[in-house]
Parts: sequence; C-alpha cells; structure tokens
Amino acid sequence: MKVLFDNVPTTYLKKLGLKCGAVIFSLRGAGKPDMPGVLPRVLKSGLKSSVGAMEAVNRRFSRVGTKAIFDPGEFPWIPAVESEWRSIRAELDAVLKYPNGIPNFQDISVEQKSITNDDNWKTFFFYGYGIRNDFNCEICPSTARILAQIPGMKTAFFSILFPGKRIPSHRGPYNGVLRYHLGLIVPEPERCGIIVDGSRTRWQEGKSLVFDDSFQHEAWNESDEIRVVLFVDFLRPLRMPVAQINKMFVTVAGMSDFIQAGMKRQQKWNAAFAELYNQHQN
Repeated sequence: MKVLFDNVPTTYLKKLGLKCGAVIFSLRGAGKPDMPGVLPRVLKSGLKSSVGAMEAVNRRFSRVGTKAIFDPGEFPWIPAVESEWRSIRAELDAVLKYPNGIPNFQDISVEQKSITNDDNWKTFFFYGYGIRNDFNCEICPSTARILAQIPGMKTAFFSILFPGKRIPSHRGPYNGVLRYHLGLIVPEPERCGIIVDGSRTRWQEGKSLVFDDSFQHEAWNESDEIRVVLFVDFLRPLRMPVAQINKMFVTVAGMSDFIQAGMKRQQKWNAAFAELYNQHQN
C-alpha cells in the first residue's frame, strides 16, 4: 500500500481537487504503532468527503467513457470468461444444493437493508473489496480461477434472486468500479430484467452485461424460478496516474470498519455452509 501510493505525489492529488489529506497522511504512515487507532477515523471522514471529487476525476480520465451501459466488446477479457460459463454454472449448481447455508445480501452487508430486507436476494461471496473468501473459492475452483483472470476484479459473488424479488431503484457508492454480470440461470428472460439510467435490458445465460452502477438502476425477477448471475465489480479502466489513485482509493475502502465487519459476518456463514457441505461429502 505504501509503495503503491508513494509513487503518486501529493501535489498531483491537490491539483485534482481531492480532499483526502487525512487518507494521504495515514497511508504514508502505514505500519506505525498508532495506525490501528487512526485508520477508522481517517476512513470515516477522509473517504466520505473525497468521493464526489474522486468521481469527477474518474469521469475525466475514464478510458471507456462515462455511459451507463457498456458494449462487452470493449473489454478484451470477457470472451474468455463467457467461454467457461458452463464450468461456473456447474459449481453454482453444487452450491445451490445447500440453500440454508447461503446468506441474504443484508446478512453480510447491513447497508443493503435500505434496498432489501427479506430472504429473496442471496449471495455466495468469493471476494469483497479484494479480500478473498478462501473457503468459497476452494469449493468453486473453476470460478475462482476465472475470476482471477479479470483485470482489476475487486468484488465477486453469485447473486441469487428468488421468484418475485424486486430490487428498487438505487445507485452504487462510487464510480471507480464497473459492474459485470454473467448470466448463469435466467429462466424466463422476458420476466427478468434490469433498468440502468432509464435503459431497460435483460440477462442471457452465458452472456455478459457491463454497466456503471453509480447510475440509478433497479432489477427484478418476476419468473417462477431463481435467477442467478456472477456479479463482479472491477476497477474502471482509467488513464494514469488516476488509475493508480483509484486503485488505492478502493483498497482503502476495503480497510474500513463496515467492510471488515461484513467479512467477519461472512466467516460465520462460511462455517454454517461448511458444516452442511461437509455432511454431504462424507
């Protein structure tokens, strides 16, 4: 972290208009004895006050423009992922044998309670803000291998919408990442869909959807079966040195209290899933 950030002069950050002096100071002090006490305060104040300015910088330096929905052809790694979608689907099918061990999204990320508070949106996490969930990756080795090939991949999970589930309109917290969906189970495409910035689209099995989740978006499954996508957040392609700054920014977010708390909750669910899984392996 320190090496990564020290290559970007503080003066350059100031020219970009970023208000993250506390974050800058603390990153350069990484490893000092007082860091455990300083960092939570830094992340709460410094990052929150910097998001707006950083998003403006990202729009200015984006290598893929600032549209809401992207052509998958703009991302050279997508064909390789799509070519292995059936391997991912096979591992998903194995996971779905243990539904009682799969948490609701808000069970892991309590902030999601503003858009979901029932048992109809479940998640099986592989990564969260770059933090690897070793257990889930080990029981889905093909999926983990494929995810590792996605440039800038930070968060990844199986996103499972049950019949009748509707996710209301909302926006993501930061445009420094883009959202990738790979359709894995799409029972009735005409009854499952997503609207991003007013544009309606749908998933297809084995096909990709890329969008900027900092635009307002909503999704639904009005079919009689579950809908599942491989849900990935990856770093927005940016010109240097902003690409490096953005990488640091997202990494720091992963160190924040609410992300770390989510990882601890995930560990408890790992234990519950492992118990169910191991019972059927013996």
